[in-house]
Amino acid sequence: MKLNAIFAGAAALALLSSAAFADIVVMDPYARSAGKSAKAGAAFMVIENTGDEDDRLIAATSDIAQKVELHTHKNMGDGIMKMIHVEEGFVIPAGGKHMLMRGGDHVMFMGLNSSMDQGNTVKVTLTFEKAGDIVVDIPVDLQRKANHGMNHGNMDNGTMKKTDN
Repeated sequence: MKLNAIFAGAAALALLSSAAFADIVVMDPYARSAGKSAKAGAAFMVIENTGDEDDRLIAATSDIAQKVELHTHKNMGDGIMKMIHVEEGFVIPAGGKHMLMRGGDHVMFMGLNSSMDQGNTVKVTLTFEKAGDIVVDIPVDLQRKANHGMNHGNMDNGTMKKTDN
């Protein structure tokens, strides 16, 4: 009888821990670089939080590059934009979305270990304060035009899975 209670408790805990993962949805991810000899690249996506509490994307990792950071662009005046590391990450509001897009917030790959070729896939682990690690397989799309108003009606949600890291 005691053993059944332990298994029931473990099953309940597993369900509760997977509930946090269900709160974050990654939509329309894509990655790109400036070309075969580029030393840097970036990933873009829409992150939706379907939960009742804010979460925060605090880090990203990938084997595609020597260094991966969360970046944004800051207007320095006189038409000059500067890319900066956002150490505190990005808030994903409860019941809301946060767009990672060209010219704005994004995942930055610095010191590419290999070229980012059209049609390839980049595996990226996104780390959230509450949801934990989510692995996303992001297609490389060098042909996509910059679109600050993405068409969310035809999204490819990519492949994502929770990891135990």
